[in-house]
Amino acid sequence: MPKYNVQPTNRPVFFKEEEIIVSKTDLRGRITYANDVFLRVAGFEESEVLGEPHSLVRHPDMPRCIFKLLWETIEAKREIFAYVKNMAKNGDHYWVFAHVTPSLDAQSNVIGYHSNRRAPDKAALSVIEPLYADLRSEEQRHNNARDGLNAGTAMLTEVITKSGMAYEEFIFTLSGVRDHASRPAA
Repeated sequence: MPKYNVQPTNRPVFFKEEEIIVSKTDLRGRITYANDVFLRVAGFEESEVLGEPHSLVRHPDMPRCIFKLLWETIEAKREIFAYVKNMAKNGDHYWVFAHVTPSLDAQSNVIGYHSNRRAPDKAALSVIEPLYADLRSEEQRHNNARDGLNAGTAMLTEVITKSGMAYEEFIFTLSGVRDHASRPAA
C-alpha cells in the first residue's frame, strides 16, 4: 500500500535539460540517496524518501512490463535506458529518460542500483506515450495481475521484434541518439 494516497492531477512538472535527477537504491529498491533535483521535482523532503521504495514516485500510467524489463536487466548486471513517467508527491507527473545501472562491489557483486534521469526527448514521447497506454491497457484487460504482466511483456516484445532492433537501439532511435559516443554519460 502506498505511503501517500495521491491521485494523478494530469499536471506536468518540468525540469531543465541540463539538470539530472539522481537516486540510488539498495538491492530491494529502497532509496538510499536522492539529489536536490529529484527532491524538488518530486516534491519530497529527503527524510520522506530515504529508506522508502523507489516506487514511491511510480505513476499509475506506467506499464508494469517496463519495470519487469528494467529489473530483469539490472539484476543481470546490465544497464538499461527507459522512458518513465513518475508522479510527484502532489499527484503531478514528470517524464524522464532514465539510465539505470547496477552498483557493483570489488568482487562484481550487485550491492545496489544507481539511476540518472534526464529530461526526455519530446519527439520520443509522442511514440512512448501511446505505446505505454497500449501496454497498460493490455495489462489491465486480464483478470489477474500475472496474466496481465505476461500479456504486456509479450506485447512489448512483439513491438521491439517488429522494429527489427534490439530494445536499446529502439529506445535510442526514438530519442535521436544513434551511436554510443553520443549517449548520455552515466
